[in-house]
Amino acid sequence: MESSGPGHHDSLPPPDGQRRKDALRFVILLGVVSLFADVTYEGARSITGPFLFSLGASGWVVGFVAGLGELVGYGLRLFSGYWADRTRRYWAIAILGYVVNLLSVPALALAGSWQAAVALMILERAGKAIRNPSRDVMLSHAAARVGRGWGFGLHEALDQIGAIVGPLIASAVLALRSDYRQAFAMLGVAAVLALLTLAAARITFPRPGEFEPSRSASGGRGLGRAFWLLLAVAALVAAGYADFPLIAFRLQRDAVAEAAWIPVLYAIAMGVDALAALAFGKLFDRFGLPVLAAAIGASAAFAPLVFFGGFGPVVAGMVCWGVGMGAQESILRAAVADRVPADRRGTAFGIFNAGFGLAWFAGSALMGWLMDVSASGLVAFSVAVQLLALPVLLWVRRRE
Repeated sequence: MESSGPGHHDSLPPPDGQRRKDALRFVILLGVVSLFADVTYEGARSITGPFLFSLGASGWVVGFVAGLGELVGYGLRLFSGYWADRTRRYWAIAILGYVVNLLSVPALALAGSWQAAVALMILERAGKAIRNPSRDVMLSHAAARVGRGWGFGLHEALDQIGAIVGPLIASAVLALRSDYRQAFAMLGVAAVLALLTLAAARITFPRPGEFEPSRSASGGRGLGRAFWLLLAVAALVAAGYADFPLIAFRLQRDAVAEAAWIPVLYAIAMGVDALAALAFGKLFDRFGLPVLAAAIGASAAFAPLVFFGGFGPVVAGMVCWGVGMGAQESILRAAVADRVPADRRGTAFGIFNAGFGLAWFAGSALMGWLMDVSASGLVAFSVAVQLLALPVLLWVRRRE
């Protein structure tokens, strides 16, 4: 069984101040891993929609594949989270997932058909599904020392720096070479850097579980009503959240933006995501769930802007899209960690993400179909289903 603490070898435990510094170092180190990882796969995701289009895929295929990728990427976490809690081998599982996740991207340079590209895109999402619950459990232990909202928010902000750089690299390659395959190959360099940083984190902090001041055992078999209501909130938001490949498909199909500008728009959204994660994380530690309600209200505005507007409104819509993503990745993970005992956290993250992914798959598939038949129906569905999350969130707060 793997050890689970920060890696000190003295007979006496370090003082709380040193533990907090070590916890912050661990959060930052995992954030750097995510930074390089996001350069790799977010750079790829920023161009997979147009890449599939260039290989002959339809709008329905792009929407379906985007949703299926999220279904695999989130649904598989149901099993990987349970597996992590049963084995306690959080580091080993995380490393396996990162290897599969990251090496699938440069392999896209070899894809000769949209079917082969789809298979690699699904494999990339599967790798992310394997590693995320284990990584989030380890991160939750360290975040308990620095503030859960802030810890997850800081990690998300570093993560999104990579999500900015990756699309810009892809955009630069397209502008200079007009070659999707060269872009995928270039992103492989960041994949190697991510894996090297991950190895350094494993060596430096082999036992991250000891960061958390007290980790009470669960008192019952259930995860609690608040957890399931939060899952309902997340599912409603996910169902109405269009994945970027579908947005990129609309931009190219309707000639709203040139191919090289599409990754730049994604990078703008990722920059907003990073800033929103930091701000919302801090606000969550102080004010709690009402901060998430404000973020949902803002993010619901993205659909009419990106699916109806010209270039200017699309930029504004991507800002709203980034606000929603930043809130989801920081506040929701912190809220789950606050409400679930440590010995069931991997399972909880797995179930939570599986429900999120199932809703994202259903919503993306429906919106992909609506893209071909009714843009107005797509926008109406996206806005309505996200706003439905607000009364459920209010119910969670009242019960607590």
